[in-house]
Amino acid sequence: MVVASSHLLHRFDIDHRPLSDGVNDSTLEIQSLTLSNPTPNSFHLEQTAKLTNPSRYHPNLDRFNASLAVGSSPDKPYAYVELPAVHATKETTTHVDQEVQITDMDAFFDYNTQLLTKDSVDLDVRGRTKLHEMRLPTTTVDYHKTISMRGLNGLAGFNVTSFSIKLVPEPDGANMIGTVLIPNPSVMTITMGNVTFNNYVDDEFIGTSLLSDLILKPGDNTIPMRSTVNQTIVIEKVTGTYKDGMLPIDIVGNSSVYNGQHLEYFEKALQSNKQHIKLNVGAALGALGGGGGVGGSQS
Repeated sequence: MVVASSHLLHRFDIDHRPLSDGVNDSTLEIQSLTLSNPTPNSFHLEQTAKLTNPSRYHPNLDRFNASLAVGSSPDKPYAYVELPAVHATKETTTHVDQEVQITDMDAFFDYNTQLLTKDSVDLDVRGRTKLHEMRLPTTTVDYHKTISMRGLNGLAGFNVTSFSIKLVPEPDGANMIGTVLIPNPSVMTITMGNVTFNNYVDDEFIGTSLLSDLILKPGDNTIPMRSTVNQTIVIEKVTGTYKDGMLPIDIVGNSSVYNGQHLEYFEKALQSNKQHIKLNVGAALGALGGGGGVGGSQS
């Protein structure tokens, strides 16, 4: 769902072999990456990373524009970012903070879908810059690297941790109020806006759930959920096929809206990903005499 700009200086094809060997051995650790202020055609990117250079050479590299593409489609960049100038000491902290325009929406759809659904995604980064090392001649550096970024792993572990059923809907129509847990195993913080999901039982649509102002942060995210469900269908299911009260629900992403604008690159990714949980509706219905049923789920 985002540009993972793990793009700094893993490999260069240059003439000065000792310098080249040293830079080839360098490593990059992305410590944080934040995607904010998304629009249908752009987003704000902020990233902090640590570059480790084991070489005795500590060259300076000019800032340059780099293309970003999915590893499986390296010739279809979805965006370009300006990478900062770097003095490659033993350890160097780099920071990127800029607005990024999406240049190929289909390629960005593909990137976000892989990022959401897979444990890792390959990112192809290319560019050209200048390398300076003491009195040696300035060298043109061609940068081309495919790197692996940690993905969101299909939101594995998604769960409804608690919920209550309302026989009388609230003013917005919500008749099931609860809390969801969404794990984020990556180092990314992603602003997604108001996100809705469609809910199904045995392929029958039963309603929608809303996560307002969703910002996925690294680690476990506990988020309020408001759902509007067809209670007639739900009651028929738990008094018929699922008499134990454990209702199997398939949850599929529907929409992502920020500042009133649909973010199709998030929507297509969410729509490609299905979660399956068992919701303890029987316990929630059984507790309605106390003013609201409370239950949870099993993923």
